Amino acid sequence: MNLKTTLTIAGSDCSGGAGIQADLKTMTMNGVYAMSVITALTAQNTTGVRAIQESTPKFVKQQIDAVFEDIYPDAVKIGMVSSSELIREIAERLRFYNAKNVVVDPVMVATSGSSLMANDAVETMVSELFPIASLVTPNVPEAQVLSGLTVETKEDMVAAAKKIGDTYHCAVLLKGGHSVNDANDLLYADGEAVWFEGKRIDNPNTHGTGCTLSSAIASNLAKGFNLTESVQRAKDYISGALAAMLDLGHGSGPMNHAFDLQGNYAKEAE
Repeated sequence: MNLKTTLTIAGSDCSGGAGIQADLKTMTMNGVYAMSVITALTAQNTTGVRAIQESTPKFVKQQIDAVFEDIYPDAVKIGMVSSSELIREIAERLRFYNAKNVVVDPVMVATSGSSLMANDAVETMVSELFPIASLVTPNVPEAQVLSGLTVETKEDMVAAAKKIGDTYHCAVLLKGGHSVNDANDLLYADGEAVWFEGKRIDNPNTHGTGCTLSSAIASNLAKGFNLTESVQRAKDYISGALAAMLDLGHGSGPMNHAFDLQGNYAKEAE
């Protein structure tokens, strides 16, 4: 069987519910060969981030080169990148290799509320990574930072997604899980807005949901689905994981649930 390949460039979460660990689990369950470039080691769990040990730009470059020179990824997901220096190195290498199907999850703050990105890194991210992205996946708080707009309604979501997409010339999936209504997500691409209806699931185990969704989208892009199909398949996947309501411990992330349900989700990943 010829597996498609997907690379995640992100930070490590030692508790396993988010970051590199969630990405690798998600990609595996969505039927692709998963690879990783680690931008930082973190000491964190579902309650907070205790420490961050950042990789050097040189080491990140060496990891990216090692992957692309041997197993060229069919898609790339970018998660936590905490400094401008790392972002510039990643962007330069991805342009050098002409990386395709790049999904950027602009991780600024952890689910617990801990800051994961330096202020100057946000500006570097939008100038260096957004132009090479096939899709950017901000949540509502991140979209407010990126657009400069207040987002409280569905109309606000459209305005923010349009401003981000038109300003940085990329497709935007604005995730509505932080909003007051149900978890409806908005895809803005090529000047058109498409809503993906979702049902808010009463599950406290949401650590790593952003990592999971963006990784699932990248996996489906790698398999040849178009952007709209990839988003829908990813939403169906994460909704199933959350609805399963399995609990592996305090606050364990949705990918832990889905991974435990291997038999059920393997069929959906085909």
